[in-house]
Amino acid sequence: MRHKHGYRKLGRTSSHRSALLKNMAIAIIKSEKIETTLPKAKELRGYVEKLITKASTGDFNAHRVVFAALQDKECTKKLVDEIAPKYADRNGGYTRIIKTRIRRGDAAPMAFIELV
Repeated sequence: MRHKHGYRKLGRTSSHRSALLKNMAIAIIKSEKIETTLPKAKELRGYVEKLITKASTGDFNAHRVVFAALQDKECTKKLVDEIAPKYADRNGGYTRIIKTRIRRGDAAPMAFIELV
């Protein structure tokens, strides 16, 4: 039983899971909307929203913290300079998950995750 367990394992090792979340966060920052499976989208939501909250200060330390998580210069710049200032007056809830379909190959529930 997973009562009060903190995160979804997604069938991956911890390093694979962190790489997956990092790459999906880069993708959502670049395109602002991606389609993925529902559990991945729900796990990504917390990851991206914490990054946006940290980036909202907009100072040099925000750049350092976001770059440490993403390891991508263009996405870090876009997140700190363009995306985070849009949510300066908002207390969380920066992403939206919309359930879309059931994937034909393995019947996995799919969902769009987008920046609000």
